[in-house]
Amino acid sequence: MLLSEAIAAFRQELERADVSPHTLRSYGQDLAQFLEYFRRAGEPEVGALDALAIREWLGGLYHQRLAPVTLRRKLAAVRSLFRFLHRRSAVKMNPAKLIRTPKAPRTLPRVPTEEQANALIDQVARDALEQPHVQRDLAIFELLYGCGLRVSELVGLNLSDVDFSERWVRVRGKGRKERQAPFGSKAAAALEAYLAVRSPSPGVGALFLNTRGQRLGDRAVRGIVKLYATALSGDASLHPHSFRHAFATHLLQDGADLRAIQELLGHAQLSTTQKYTQVSLKDLMAVYDRAHPKA
Repeated sequence: MLLSEAIAAFRQELERADVSPHTLRSYGQDLAQFLEYFRRAGEPEVGALDALAIREWLGGLYHQRLAPVTLRRKLAAVRSLFRFLHRRSAVKMNPAKLIRTPKAPRTLPRVPTEEQANALIDQVARDALEQPHVQRDLAIFELLYGCGLRVSELVGLNLSDVDFSERWVRVRGKGRKERQAPFGSKAAAALEAYLAVRSPSPGVGALFLNTRGQRLGDRAVRGIVKLYATALSGDASLHPHSFRHAFATHLLQDGADLRAIQELLGHAQLSTTQKYTQVSLKDLMAVYDRAHPKA
């Protein structure tokens, strides 16, 4: 089986498994680049690709100075491809399993303070930029910060997922796992104001819409957040995930239980949630250094 045929079969398998569009797009891009690398000397059979060949491909990515997290993602895509081929007996083993995963630096997420997050959202509410869809934009900010949603979860919401009487939304997270996320009075007020002007195209059930009345995309949400963050707070580094980090960190700082935060975020592993304890510890150390006479 040629590599291009193997990738096409793997993509069909992903589509049958109903993986998220984001996962499908990422795997497609990474494996297309993998194919392009080996096509230079003539497209190989998948059985001819051993650990040495994959290591050479990874070395080429190192020379492009890609970030370690990007290298890890691309290698994970190749491992998934060969795992699929091994299950189908198209290859005798998964050679990508023999490649050591590049180490990623352990960096703490940058988190806006409560004052910074609320000040930005308050300015959005006052329509400081005089934007044409300020009701929608405010509802986006309120749910990102008020529910700790991933951007993919936000744009995946349908109108039917919102329960106004109980104040919760049905969220479809990674791996199509569903959870219920509560929202507060400010988010409820923002959603009600937005729904009063929401104008969907016929048959569109998406909660957040673009100017054509279709489902708003994740790139558009990133652009909306960057626009307001840059213009109102002067911080172009803020992105939708910054408010998810802020949601978790501020809950933890105010005494919320770590396992409760894990449920609210939809993390499969508690270790993923524990990075927020590191953020809080960093803040505590900064306070100690500033205030303690023996610091």
